[in-house]
Formats: sequence, C-alpha cells, structure tokens
Amino acid sequence: MFEVRGTINSFAASIRQVGGLELVDEEELDGDEQDKQPVAYLLVPDMVALRNLESLWRRWQSGQLVRGETPWANVFEHLRDLRVWGPDDRVQQSDRSFLSSILDGHQDNDLIRLEIELVFRANEAAARLSEEETTQALTARGGQVLSRSRLPDISYHALLADIPAWAVREIIERRIEGIAGLDTVMHIRPQSEATTVEISDPEDSPQAEAQIEELGEPILAVLDGVPVSGHKRLAAHIDLDDPFDLEPDALVASRAHGTAMASLVIHGDLNRGEVPLPRKIHMIPVLGNNDAFPPDRLIVDMIYLAVTRLRQQRPGIVIVNLSLGNQYRPFHNHLSPWARLLDRLAYRFGLLFVVSAGNQVSPFGMPTYATSRDYEDADAESRAKSMVETLHGVMADRRMLSPAETVNGITVGAGNVDAVGPAERGLARSLIDPFPAHVAANPSSSLGPGFARSVKPDILMPGSREHMTCVGNHRHIDIRPAQASRGAGLKVAAPPRAGRENLDGYSNGTSAAAALASRTCHRIHDALESAYGDAFLRLPPIQRAVLLKALLVHPAQWPRDTAELIKRTLGPVGRGQASKQKDNIRRFLGYGYVDADDAVACAADRATFFATGLLGANRIASIDVPVPVAIGGKARPHNLSATVAWFSPVLPGRKSYRSCRLKILTPAEIEALSVSGDSWHPDENQSNRGTVSSRRWYGTNAPVVVPNMTIPLVVQRDPDQGAPVDEEIPFGLAVTISMPGEIEIYDEVRARIAPQVQARSADGI
Repeated sequence: MFEVRGTINSFAASIRQVGGLELVDEEELDGDEQDKQPVAYLLVPDMVALRNLESLWRRWQSGQLVRGETPWANVFEHLRDLRVWGPDDRVQQSDRSFLSSILDGHQDNDLIRLEIELVFRANEAAARLSEEETTQALTARGGQVLSRSRLPDISYHALLADIPAWAVREIIERRIEGIAGLDTVMHIRPQSEATTVEISDPEDSPQAEAQIEELGEPILAVLDGVPVSGHKRLAAHIDLDDPFDLEPDALVASRAHGTAMASLVIHGDLNRGEVPLPRKIHMIPVLGNNDAFPPDRLIVDMIYLAVTRLRQQRPGIVIVNLSLGNQYRPFHNHLSPWARLLDRLAYRFGLLFVVSAGNQVSPFGMPTYATSRDYEDADAESRAKSMVETLHGVMADRRMLSPAETVNGITVGAGNVDAVGPAERGLARSLIDPFPAHVAANPSSSLGPGFARSVKPDILMPGSREHMTCVGNHRHIDIRPAQASRGAGLKVAAPPRAGRENLDGYSNGTSAAAALASRTCHRIHDALESAYGDAFLRLPPIQRAVLLKALLVHPAQWPRDTAELIKRTLGPVGRGQASKQKDNIRRFLGYGYVDADDAVACAADRATFFATGLLGANRIASIDVPVPVAIGGKARPHNLSATVAWFSPVLPGRKSYRSCRLKILTPAEIEALSVSGDSWHPDENQSNRGTVSSRRWYGTNAPVVVPNMTIPLVVQRDPDQGAPVDEEIPFGLAVTISMPGEIEIYDEVRARIAPQVQARSADGI
C-alpha cells in the first residue's frame, strides 16, 4: 500500500513511467480534494516482488538507488510511506470510532457482533483455509462465527461473528497479535445497521375507498421492512414474499419503514391525491423486528439471495426500490460489497436499482448564529447561504451511505419539497426553514460525489420541506433536522398505534425520495406501455431498465437560483474555475431536481423521444433528431438535451472497476441550432464518470432550420478499460428539443418520427 504525499494524479502519472506495474482501481484514483491523506494500492504478483519493492524503498530513503532504478525515484518522491497491508488498513478510523461507541459500557466478556471481510481468494481451497484460520483465531478468543458468505462474482468473502469485548478492544487498538493482525483479514467493521424512518402525527385514514380494478402483474419490487400488508391502503396492492420468515416476529406497531415505502411507491404523497399504480408491487422484507437488519445474517448475503429469488419467481420485474442503507458504512472513495453486489446484479439480471442516498441526522454546529433567535430572524437569503457554507465545512462527515455509491444504480437525494399547504405549514415541529426560498437538497440528505468522482446523488426528489431545530448553544448554535410532521412531511400509510388501525402519518428523508423515484419510473413505464403497447413490452427487461434509467434522470435540472447561491457562496472565483464551481454544485444537487409530473407528461412546446439498443465494442449508435421548423428564425430561449444510460460490467479488484463507458458526442451540426453547452449543468468530463451521461445545449439566438432537417446524435462506446468486454452493452437514450412557448413543436416532431426510434449501429470511429 502506498501512502501518497500530494495528489493521487501526480503519483499515478509517475507509476505509469515504471513498466509492468498496475494500480488497483486507477480510475478511482482521480481522488477527492476532501481526502488529505490519499492511499493507493499496487498489484504485486508474489512475496519476492513485494520484498524487492520494500528493498527499493529503503535504499531510496538512504540515497542508494543505482542506474536503471531512477524511475522509482519519481514514484517514491510522491510517498509518505510504503508498507504491506496491516492492522491500520484492516480497521479504518471511522470503524474504530463506531466500534468504540458500540463498546461503551460493555464488560470484557460481553459479546460484540462484527463483520469480518476476508482477503478474497479465487481458489476455493485457499479460501477454505483462509476462513478456517480466521475461525480458529476467533474461537481461541472465545468468539464464534454466526454466518458466512462467499460471492465470487463480487470478490466478497465475509464472516459474521460474536467476539468478546476485550478482543474488540484489541481490534480498536490495532494490535498485531489480535484479529486485526491476521493476514487473512481484509476489513473489520461493526455489523451493518439499517437506516430508519419515523412516522409522526398519526391520524385515521379516510373510510371511503375507491373501487380497485384488477391490478396487473408487478414490474417493481421493494426490498424493505415488513409492511402492514393488511392496511386498507396497501392490502390490494402488495404481492408479499417472505423468504427469510421475518413477518411472524416483526411487531405490527414497529413496521414503519416498509409500510411507509410501500405507501409512497403505490400512492405517492397522499397529500397530493394521486392515482395508485395500476400494477401490484412485489415486496420482499429484509428488515425484521423494529425495522432492523436480522441479527444473524449478513445483509449483503440477504440481498443477493432476495434478488436471485426475485428474478427466478418474478421475471417481469425491471425496477427494484432499495430505500435502505448501512449507517456504519459511509462512502469514502472505496466501493462497499453491497454496492458492488447491486452493480453486478443490475447487469446480470437487467434490474434498475433505485437507492436512497442516506440520511445524516446528527447535530452539527452553525457558526453563523449565536442564538436560535438569530437564526429564526435571519432572512431567506442569509439562512440559505449559511446552511450551504456550514454543510460544505462538514462535508467529509456527511457522505452517502452504502450502497448509495452504486455505479449501475440510480441514487436519490431528498429535495425540500412536499405538498403541505400554507395553512398547515405552521404545524411544523420547528419554525426554522433553512431554505425558505430555494428548491434544494435537505440538510439531512447525504452529499456526493460518488465513485471516481461521478455525479452522485444522481437526482433529487421530494423528501419533505425539512426544518431545523436548535439542540445546543455555546459560542454558536448546534442544530439538527426536525422530525417530520403534518406541517413538513410526506403523508403515508402508518402502522397501528394504541389500538387504532388504518392510520396515516408523515415521513421524510432520502428513503421517501427514493420511493417516489421508483414510483416515477413505474409511471414512465406505464406511459410507454400505453403509447407503444406490445412493441414496448417486447423489449428485453434489461433494455427497458436502462431506458427507464435514462428517462428518469433526463428531466433533472439544477434549480437556477439554488445553483447560483452555491456558486456565489462557495466559489471559487476567478477565470478558469467553472469546473470547480460545478463540482460544488453537483455535490449538493447531482444532475438536479426531478418533477415527477414533468418526467411523465407531454407538453406542446417540447418533444421528447427515446432510443434503446445494444452497443458492441468500439461501436457507435446514430440517432437522427428531427428539428422542428417551428423553432427556426426565432430569437428565443431553446435547448437540445440528451441523456444516455447503461449498465456496465464491473471488475472488482481490477484497475478499472467500471469496464465500459458510453458518451454522447457533440454533433457537428449543432451550430445551426445556435446553441452551446449549458453552463448550468454538469460538464462533459463530470458527466462521463458514471453510467449516466447527460449533455445539454442552450441558446437564445435564432436557429437556422430548413424543412425535414435532422441532427445526427451519436452515442459512442469508448474502448473498454482494462480487459476487453465481449458482451454488447445495453443502453437507453432520451432526447428533448424545446422552445418554451412554441406550442407547435410536439405535434410537428410526432408527425415526423416513427412510433419507436431505432438506433443505427455502426463501426466505431
């Protein structure tokens, strides 16, 4: 392991000058300016090579390198230290902190439950020996293994074990003679702990129920807590499968998470009075009593078994909602096994995973204000500016929670939007609205970026207008998000309380936002099914999944005033700083906020169409975009936007984890539209780091349009990174051309385009 001095980029450049070396996850090593002590990992073929490397390092330190070894001097100049994997790496600082808090108050012989991830061995015999050695060491300390999982597809091998508190103290102290000193061990962490939601202000549901027509077979699955499946708002809509037998032991009154998420997927925010989905939803509980992960199972193994069973029993499923996260696994540059699993299953089974970014509910200081009254009395601009400044200052502690860093899935943050009316707003638990005049990410919504500095969260959707409450006062106030309420929340079905059944209540957060995003995907699917019938349904599930992925992200936009606020507040100022300014904005907003109705509805002054298909290695797909004559010669704001989404094969432990990359090329004919790259959108470099690539061109000068004009839009598959991938890559493309107020656009484009856009595939260029 290399401990890097300075930037990862400079170090990676020096490594490339030494032949025969291979960095692990080199794409990830672009680094993060929040990481003040970056590390890098080198693949070493055997112990002889490792010892030679250590010898070179020691001789360089003493100035004894000889001719032929000088390229190593450039490498070593970028290092603080070079060492083999050891206790400091097996027990990360954040995990030490979590373990210390869990250990507080326990006696030496009390058992603490931990997850021990082993160094993955591809050879099964070697893997068995590794597991046996670790198990013997645990047993010798009075511990025991409760569960195990080995998933070669994601290079995962882990044990769930009970370990005496005194042995856990050895781990926290990173003692070489303890479990942290075992060569077989990769990481030691607390047992995964689920994120939770609370449902507040219960009230009786209306008694009258609309007549429910026969519902279709599910295309959407929810992996969550056990729902109150007999609730009158849910009973007819849920197809429940309980393979882990969690329902019998889950107290009905504690079934908040699964009930709320099912309600939001089926009905949306009940305050909006939306029509329920026309199909049932398939639910598999993976949370047990009190909405906790089952204590005797590894959650990664449970998700693997649940999704594998799901694909076998419900082949029509294309969307999977996962409004869950591990509170003990914030994302800090390295992908978690859970995220790697979702990436693998998405590509293998053709499933779109919609994942919550995670909630950050711990108090934090607000240096701008000395008292809560000062905060309450501040104007809207001052409140918003101070919140952006404060969150930027504590950003390293408010990163996304596993598995939100998924590369193939869509990650959803919580926007400060709900349907509470003005009369009820005064019933909020706190009067301090941090963003009273801006559509923004809630302060509790975890921040990006994602793996390899990709855009994360991908989108924001309503998570309620979160208010803040003051919890401390010293030189400045300490604040935290207030609980949801009928004055600031999303209305959902609720579990029974005090003998009252069929209740409604209020929830919030990124879990709720992800559920609404999954519902929006379903509504997009419904709209396409209605418009194209069997022609759409006959598409393979994986192509429908990537198309939904593209169409969900496509309408996302940065709220202009919020983006300007972040730019104005955080900068940096000066010429050449546009990319860094956008980096700051996308940490908070991703690609932007998505209005669900806007994502589904047709409008007369715009035309949105799609293409889907497969791209082989070094190939392109060309789509002819019809340009409506109606926009020609009119000096008015107009834009062309395009979003491509795909599922990439993933290569755990390899130099490049995301092995396939697609991008949208700038059309040579774009000048005729009098547009250029939109400055209020992630730029091309930022957009090309994940598995969604979005381009937007905007202009106000008059386009030059001739009859039957088209612009060829090209999606290109770049050369595969790392080992070549033989498979064709499924992709979905969404394209919109618009000129607000020009109501002839939709009808003109519809008359020219075929019912289903087909992508032409050609050799790569």
